[in-house]
Amino acid sequence: MGVKYTLLNTENYGDFAHNPEPLPKHLEQLSTAVVNQKAHLGISIDPDVDRLAFVCEDGKMFGEEYTLVAIADYILSRQKGNTVSNLSSTRALSDVTHKHGGQYIASAVGEVNVVNAMKANQAIIGGEGNGGVIVPELHYGRDAMAGIAIFLSLLAEKQMSMSALKSTYPAYEIIKDKLELTPELDLADIFSKIKKTFANEKINETDGLKIDFEAGWVHMRLSNTEPIVRIYCEAGDPETALMLINKVKSVI
Repeated sequence: MGVKYTLLNTENYGDFAHNPEPLPKHLEQLSTAVVNQKAHLGISIDPDVDRLAFVCEDGKMFGEEYTLVAIADYILSRQKGNTVSNLSSTRALSDVTHKHGGQYIASAVGEVNVVNAMKANQAIIGGEGNGGVIVPELHYGRDAMAGIAIFLSLLAEKQMSMSALKSTYPAYEIIKDKLELTPELDLADIFSKIKKTFANEKINETDGLKIDFEAGWVHMRLSNTEPIVRIYCEAGDPETALMLINKVKSVI
C-alpha cells in the first residue's frame, strides 16, 4: 500500500517484550516510538491477529473501541447497510451507522454471536469493541489485517491526522469494573432488583442485563472465563460514567 513502516521488537517472536494484549498500558514503547519517529500512526495487533489498536501521531491511543467505528465509517460511506457489535461496545458505532442511514444491531458478547447477528441482519460490517473487525465480504471472522488496510485507506482519503480523525466521532468514555462472585450472592435476585429499580429505563436482557440511560449505559454479565460479573459502563465523560455505574452498584 506504499506505506513506510518500522517494526519494533522484531527479535522477540514468541518471547514477547511486553504483555501482547493491545492495551494502552502495554503499548508505551509503541507510543514513544510514534512520537520520536514523527510517524503518522502506530499499529498494534494481538498474537492471533484478531484485535487491532492504533496510536495517534501524538502518542495517545486512538481507542480500541473506535477501531471498528472508523472502519465502519469508511465502509458505510461507500455502501448503505447495517452494522453489528456486542452489547458491551461503544454507542459511537450506532451513531455513525444512523448518520449513514443504516440500522445498528447489538448482539450478545462473543464473536459467534456477533457473526450470527450479522448474518441475520445482512450487516456489511461488524465486530467487537476490543478492536475486532469483521468484514463479511472477505470472511466471517475478526481480521486485524483487513482492518489495517481499510483504516489506512480511510486515513489517506481524509487527509487528516489520527487525532483530528478521532475528533470527528462522538466522544464516549467506558469504565470496566467487576463484581466477585461469592456463594451468598444471588445473581438472579440482584438482576431482579436492578430491573425493578430502573423499570423506567430501556432494559435489554439478551446477555446479562443492560440498562440504557439517556446519559449512557451500564451492562452487567456473567464472565465466561472467571467467577465474576463484568460491569461495563459508557457515557460522554468519565464522571458521568462513574456516576451511572455507582448508581447501579448501589442497588447491589
